[in-house]
Amino acid sequence: MTQADKNPLLEEYQTPFRTPPFDKIKTEHYEPTYDEAIRQLHNEIDDIVKNEEPPSFQNTIVALEQYCGILLRKVNDVFFNVLNAEASDEMMELSHRISPKLSESSNDIYLNESLFARIKAVYEKKEKLNLSVEDARLLTETYDSFKVQGAELTPGDKKKYRRLTTDLNLLMLKFEHNILKDKSRFELLLTNEEELAGLPGRVCEAAATQAEDKRKKGWLFDLSTPSYTTFMRYSGIRELREKMYREYMSTGNKGDEFDNKDILRQIVNIRLELAQLIGYKNYAEYALRHTMAKNPENVYALLYRLLEAFKPVAIDEYHTLEDFARSLEKPDFLLMPWDWSYYSEKLKDIRFHVNDEMTRPYFELENVKKAVFGLATQLYGITFKPNEDIPTYHPDVDAYEVYDKNGAFLAILYTDFHPRKGKQSGAWMNNIKPQFKGFEGDDGRPQVIIVMNFTPPTRNQPSLLSYDEVRTLLHEFGHALHGIFSDGTYVVLNGTNVYRDFVELPSQLMENWLREKEFLDRIAIHYQTGEKIPQELVQRLVDASNFNAGYSCCRQLSFGLLDMAWHMIDAPFEGDLAGFEQKAWEHAIILPKVEGALMSTNFEHIFSGEYAAGYYGYKWAEVLEADAFSVFRAAGIFNKEVAQNFRDHILSKGGTEDPGVLYMRFRGQEPTIDALLIKNGIK
Repeated sequence: MTQADKNPLLEEYQTPFRTPPFDKIKTEHYEPTYDEAIRQLHNEIDDIVKNEEPPSFQNTIVALEQYCGILLRKVNDVFFNVLNAEASDEMMELSHRISPKLSESSNDIYLNESLFARIKAVYEKKEKLNLSVEDARLLTETYDSFKVQGAELTPGDKKKYRRLTTDLNLLMLKFEHNILKDKSRFELLLTNEEELAGLPGRVCEAAATQAEDKRKKGWLFDLSTPSYTTFMRYSGIRELREKMYREYMSTGNKGDEFDNKDILRQIVNIRLELAQLIGYKNYAEYALRHTMAKNPENVYALLYRLLEAFKPVAIDEYHTLEDFARSLEKPDFLLMPWDWSYYSEKLKDIRFHVNDEMTRPYFELENVKKAVFGLATQLYGITFKPNEDIPTYHPDVDAYEVYDKNGAFLAILYTDFHPRKGKQSGAWMNNIKPQFKGFEGDDGRPQVIIVMNFTPPTRNQPSLLSYDEVRTLLHEFGHALHGIFSDGTYVVLNGTNVYRDFVELPSQLMENWLREKEFLDRIAIHYQTGEKIPQELVQRLVDASNFNAGYSCCRQLSFGLLDMAWHMIDAPFEGDLAGFEQKAWEHAIILPKVEGALMSTNFEHIFSGEYAAGYYGYKWAEVLEADAFSVFRAAGIFNKEVAQNFRDHILSKGGTEDPGVLYMRFRGQEPTIDALLIKNGIK
């Protein structure tokens, strides 16, 4: 094999900090690596099964966790990060070939009777093993994961389980790719300046740049987050706002090659069938078995308790906004979903004399990034050093070395901020390499990436962020800190590998600093003059932070109710999606119903992501983060002692202990919703 033919994924990385050599990895390298990784994994499993020594924690549980699937984990962490952030048709096609191989390999392990027999033998004597808390949790999690993934099924049901999981994974991939394809093909090209009414000059310049890049004349808007949200917020042409809204809310629902309706039905029905095969009534009960909520009853209890507190506020907000719109339009004006952002922005500006266009010049991306890094430095003592020698998968991606307060190396952090073709919408954090301990010759420190879709720079301006985009950066950076500070032994229990309704605590906690004057004063610096944001503008931002908080909460609750409804079905669903959706979330819906609009076919979090029967977790974690931030506020928002306590008991622990125990250790008491109500001005 020549040097040019070598597969970098099959060799030890020679890059700084052994980061992936993205500049050398090609699409054709992935599939042979997967084939070799799966072969190695099964040989490693065979070594455990054929071990003639009696099953022990070390030769079975630790061997399975630490010495099996190393190459597979390595290629997965690279492939799926690139697939989400830099997908091509070739990569999507490849993912559909790889997915069945991964499903089959996973099933071969979880349905391996001899392997499970060894695991069960260790588990049944766990009380006699004198294990540490972390080791005991690994043992329990390993045993439980095998049970709920079919280890105790009959041979016939195991065969059925294999088919269902393979089909499900392919359907989830197809659902995700359909959304990407459907959204990317829509463009709104404006050629008449009158159609730009209400749109700020910065927005028009960005749209003109986008049109020019595609060799078109005019102003081009699409369904990417920065383009769509700014258009809906500022466009004074109601018919165009309606067009954009209907297009967005019909994603995956056009009856063509990218339609997701039948795929959605198959996903929820397969999930139901899998749950019932394992012995649960529905998928929600199955999915909630390892969460803080524990069961659907506790989820609904939280959702409806919050709904009781926030819905009256949301209804008042709707009527207030509709009355305001009528004062500008006509007495019988009906406020529709495509009007909400537009009139909200106008009313907020009148009430608080603040809007995104007023604050954007103070939120230049590079300055914001420095301030967010600086916040971590002040709280935790960590520092960030850019490293241009670390290869990345796209020129927009930057890499940083992260060091602890004592100078010890902590992690590599990648940042990827702007939308582009082939990149999923939204924002997320992920690992390119997880943290672990126990391998000789490896420091075990993580490589973490945060990916967003922020307002891109134009030819005349740098990237200037909205207030919400700054909050998104803080959110994903909170997830990154969870990964960066990870200090456990086992990958499966480290970093963000925690209960789904606990994982959003570190991310949502970070958002709180954006509501504080002391932090706003340091983060907001005018990109042209270098002047700090005026104090009166800071105060107006703080005063406006709870504007339409009732509606925002009900919107999130509606998503949680919709998610739960899809996964509480106890019989196969073959009905009308729109009718089901309307009934599922009707108690939390504030805005008028729009015929033809459908959220479910575009609900990536639950149908192609990991939040099935888990979307409520955002609100669950919001209760936790409001309660947790009250400790910071009481001691001072930059208090290092509180930050260290949060790092020691939450950020560094991952899933090594029960999250309820970890939170109690940090907080000293059970959380309540009181802090959230106070935060949002409800109490």
